[in-house]
Amino acid sequence: MFTSTTFASILPEILILVLGMLVLIVEPFWKEEQRRNVGWLTAGGLLISMVISLLFGHPGAPTTTLGGMVRFDWLGFFFKMLFMFAGAATALLLMDNEKVGGRGEAYLLLLASLLGMDLMAASADLVMLYLAIETTSIPLYVLSGFMLADEKSTEAGFKYLLFGALTSTVMLYGFSLLFGFAGTTNLYQLAGLFNSGSLSPLVGFGVLALVLVGIGFKVSVVPFHFWAPDVYEGAPTPVAGFLSTASKAAGFAVLVRLFFVAFPDGDIAKYWTIALAILSAITMTVGNLLALPQTNIKRLIAFSSVSHAGYAMIGVAALSQLGAASVVFYLAAYILTNLLAFGIVMAFSRITGLEDLKDYAGMSRRSPWLGLMMLAAFLSLAGMPPFGGFVAKVVVFAAGIQAGYVWLVVIGILNSVIGVYYYLNAMKYVYLYRMPEQDEENHPLPLTRPYVIALAVLAIGVILIGTAFAPWFSWSDAAALNLF
Repeated sequence: MFTSTTFASILPEILILVLGMLVLIVEPFWKEEQRRNVGWLTAGGLLISMVISLLFGHPGAPTTTLGGMVRFDWLGFFFKMLFMFAGAATALLLMDNEKVGGRGEAYLLLLASLLGMDLMAASADLVMLYLAIETTSIPLYVLSGFMLADEKSTEAGFKYLLFGALTSTVMLYGFSLLFGFAGTTNLYQLAGLFNSGSLSPLVGFGVLALVLVGIGFKVSVVPFHFWAPDVYEGAPTPVAGFLSTASKAAGFAVLVRLFFVAFPDGDIAKYWTIALAILSAITMTVGNLLALPQTNIKRLIAFSSVSHAGYAMIGVAALSQLGAASVVFYLAAYILTNLLAFGIVMAFSRITGLEDLKDYAGMSRRSPWLGLMMLAAFLSLAGMPPFGGFVAKVVVFAAGIQAGYVWLVVIGILNSVIGVYYYLNAMKYVYLYRMPEQDEENHPLPLTRPYVIALAVLAIGVILIGTAFAPWFSWSDAAALNLF
């Protein structure tokens, strides 16, 4: 029966679907020069959808709806709000992209991907989970290769499609084995089967390894990170920002729910927590070391994104309420910070058409506010106070220490020092170097209204989540509580 609880559990998805239909209907009637306004419609519609969902679609006690397919709890709801916020910011950043901003189908694909992400965060069944992952991925494959005249963009889309299809196949094979051994696809029933000893821990760990291939690709952990630099460099910059934040957060939402719910304790938990801890250490180290020699800023942020997946993985490996809360909080801070970083890269390259670090020489004199926001974003990524990245790292490291992974936290701190080096190396060009003719005054970097709004909101968010972090962490903790 379709009850009010069922309706509330899928209210954000219904609103996104309605908004997508509205974009599809309205956009063809606008003149060519007006079509960038689809960005305002998409961003505004998503923000209104967030408000309506907060007022009428927030969960009460955790429950399942739609025949056990969807879990209606604070964890899924919190992630849905994060995804919709990231989608709204991305829509604003897309507006002034010359090759993408005036094309309504780009915003429609963005909304389709958001729909999949919302369902990823709330899936309580392997079938729904797989459908949600594919609904998320397919529009992103298209968006990555959206600029057909650009060889790098088409290469990015093709690589992302090939690698994504391969890892998705391996993950689906893992799901099928899980169903074959357990006789159910419901995540919450799987936990009972493993705890009762009906399924061998060795079998469970083998299946988990296959599933981790697909999810590891989504969150770009080593060794499934190889697609990220090329795709981030070739894709339209706002799309790269969306991929590195919302898509990665959706992968972690699945990782947390699947591992914490289906395999919560017993012998199998010992195996997978150690495996994830080792993966975390390798991912942090490889991502940071490969970021060191980068000269292209998008590739630098791509490898930085890989290392941040390693930091967030510490909270998953901790297998505790603090661990889950730290992952949720880390992803909230990371979404704000990385979207800000990509937004600044987009604002700079829109005027200059350049993406190398050396091209940022004198940027602080050309646009002091843009330089200041870039400093805030990079210091937050480096984990420096008073920005969100600092508190986020503190809580994941605390979760690691509480779980007994002191060695992993030590590796995380050492990697953070490496990160500080290459982030400040990038800022060296912005603040200490000058343009070749030292005529920065004649080369300003004007910002359009969508950029001003998006970057200002993101910058304020990065500072707020690092200073007034108590309410943010309380919400993260409330979301994590539903897993235990």
